[in-house]
Amino acid sequence: MTLAEHLASAPFELILSSGFFGFFAHAGVVRALEEHSLRPAAVGGSSAGALVAGLWGAGVASERLQARLFTLRRDDFWDPDPFVGLRPGARPGLLRGLRFERLLREALAGVGVARFSECPLPVRMVAWDVARRSKVVLAAGELAPAIRASCSVPGLFQPTEIDGRHYLDGGIADRPGIAAATVGARVVYHHLPAKSPWRRFTPSQNRPPAWDDLHVLCEPRLPRLSPFHLARGPEAYEMARSMALRALDGRLPGGA
Repeated sequence: MTLAEHLASAPFELILSSGFFGFFAHAGVVRALEEHSLRPAAVGGSSAGALVAGLWGAGVASERLQARLFTLRRDDFWDPDPFVGLRPGARPGLLRGLRFERLLREALAGVGVARFSECPLPVRMVAWDVARRSKVVLAAGELAPAIRASCSVPGLFQPTEIDGRHYLDGGIADRPGIAAATVGARVVYHHLPAKSPWRRFTPSQNRPPAWDDLHVLCEPRLPRLSPFHLARGPEAYEMARSMALRALDGRLPGGA
């Protein structure tokens, strides 16, 4: 039995890890799932994973997601705060994140979705509650600010405010984003290899999570992406898509 046949035989959930600008690779994975007509029962993740899980779960098809990512430019989301660090009570972070949220709202408007409850697939994402200093799972309310919150990389983006609370990147405490999965679910997990030097201080966050029924997809050769290296995005997309297609067509060990 191939992995694709195994996944088609019973419900499974898709979890996408954080990994800075690794959303190109995540988009390649969901494209591969679509090519095999595999639809998860729920989607979720952290940071870059939350971005793709949120948009795809809202109904943005993989081809449309690919087209938008391949035309993405730094100026599309680059909105530095000229007063960063100068105003009393100012939020730390170079970018305000308003342009980023606008991009999200535009993508969601294209499929007529604004809230979690309107998504064709259940969507959950992990964020970091700044005041409580703990991870939280966001699964209700407006979708765009929740995605922005999970993607608010410390230092790069200012914290995102939702209902009076401030949130940062979900990868701070849950790089895999596994808290977004349903307990006991079969999970397909796309793991983005850690490229940041500071991740060597948190080795446990660099490995796939412990989970009873976990199918890991990973392409270790992905190029490192950043706001200054978006041109490498299509390469990461194609590498991840090819990896996922090979995995889905591959036979499971033990004849399962």
